[in-house]
Amino acid sequence: MFSPLIGIVIGLVMGLTGAGGGILAVPALVYSQGWSMQQAMPVALLAVTSGAVLGAFEGFIRKLVRYRAGILMACAGSVPAWLGVQLAARLSQVLLMRCFAVVLLIVAARLYYQIRAHANGEMHQTAIVRINQDTGRFHWNFPTMSIISLIGAVAGFMTGLLGVGGGFIIVPMLRHFTTISIHGAVATSLFVISLVGSIGIVSALSHGTPIPAVFSFLFVTATAAGMLLARRIAAKLPAHAVQAMFILLLLGVAASLLIRTIS
Repeated sequence: MFSPLIGIVIGLVMGLTGAGGGILAVPALVYSQGWSMQQAMPVALLAVTSGAVLGAFEGFIRKLVRYRAGILMACAGSVPAWLGVQLAARLSQVLLMRCFAVVLLIVAARLYYQIRAHANGEMHQTAIVRINQDTGRFHWNFPTMSIISLIGAVAGFMTGLLGVGGGFIIVPMLRHFTTISIHGAVATSLFVISLVGSIGIVSALSHGTPIPAVFSFLFVTATAAGMLLARRIAAKLPAHAVQAMFILLLLGVAASLLIRTIS
């Protein structure tokens, strides 16, 4: 039985944080539908990608999307996304869930560190990639291209392996290695998710992964509705509040996954 509330909540979280959609969607489908991780991943990725398209479009309208960086990240993540799909098919359910939980805990720790650094006035002092204050764009040189490509490759691999959009990697890494704002990082993340997620979906379908049509349509529609609502709210929230909510989300989902693997 599908509850539209699940999709709406996932869309809300993704729209507010630029991530978290897949992090919620996969466990939600596993718990509510009794599916395995492998069954939940393609449906979750389809919903997350569809919602990201809407969020990215809104980000373009507000001129928050760093589209050059987004395209580079998507290109760098294409092959790793395919490799992640191949690896996921060979791993056990318990191992996948534990890997998922560990990644979430690492990301939560990094985001907490960023909040503390920002509060102490240390944010961006060690950023490798900086935005030109005159043009509002990144300084494009070899270090910039290397860092952006690395972010895309890591996000792409996680997209294929865990069936998530990769935003939970993109947003914290952009905030750590660049001087982009949280709202710019969220919008750019959604743009990348829409591109890389599409590649992940095509890869899954090409390997015969079944995606239930009616259920997926309802899930995607509910997620899109939550995304549209979230993007209206996001502009009114301070950056530290968005990051704090995301940390709590990561910790909660990680704990639930670890408990499920030992119960």
